[in-house]
Amino acid sequence: MTTSRPDPTRNPWLRRVAPAAVTVVALALGWQLYVAVSGIRPQVLPSPARVLEQGWAHRADIAGHAWSTLQVTLVGFAVSLAVAWALAIVVDFSPWLRRALVPLFVVSQTLPIIAIAPLMIIWFGFGLLPKILVIALATFFPMAIGLIEGFAAADREAGALLRSMGASRRQEFRYVRLPSALPRFFTALRIGITYAVVGAVFAEYVGATSGLGIYMSTQKNSFRTDLVLAAVLVTAMLSLALYLLTYAAERVVAPWALATRSPR
Repeated sequence: MTTSRPDPTRNPWLRRVAPAAVTVVALALGWQLYVAVSGIRPQVLPSPARVLEQGWAHRADIAGHAWSTLQVTLVGFAVSLAVAWALAIVVDFSPWLRRALVPLFVVSQTLPIIAIAPLMIIWFGFGLLPKILVIALATFFPMAIGLIEGFAAADREAGALLRSMGASRRQEFRYVRLPSALPRFFTALRIGITYAVVGAVFAEYVGATSGLGIYMSTQKNSFRTDLVLAAVLVTAMLSLALYLLTYAAERVVAPWALATRSPR
């Protein structure tokens, strides 16, 4: 009697992760080979092995700065999230405000963060507030627009049915428009959370006392390219971890959104 082994290609999680993992490994091997063959100086381009080795050797310093960046990211993103929800709900209840505010939301994305961030430091100093403002500018738009468009895309027939049964505008919002907006919101949330980490690092890079941004700036000035890349790797890992957490949150808050997606 023969026992059938599970086919790994039928595992949806493995199908999603395997291509990215293979690509990362291939790029790292190509990078390592190029450094070994070309003999390029580590100050210009260190090998992946050196980046990992030096990153591990300085793990205590990097971890401390990463924790500072994570705290700033979470606080700034929480403020941006609260403002996005509040304004999106207000806009949904008032068509006049939608016409007045949505163009301003779009204009906010035309402001160059690279020019605004130094001004925030000049105006508000090196504390937490300028970093929160930079993160809010970088993340507010996708979440607010995702919510506004999600509310507007609610099933009109379901809303009309509730109103015909005597439901108020708030009840229609709660039972029809809000559930309809959640899938789009979580898509926008995934975009925003990755921008949040980048925004926090950039704000620290311009001016801060701790964080991955200031750590990269310090190591760059010391020509420690390997430690700069190690900090970049940690930044990418933080972004990826927060990105994956949005799926866990969606599974708790809106499980029907995940159930309706067809696996690819």
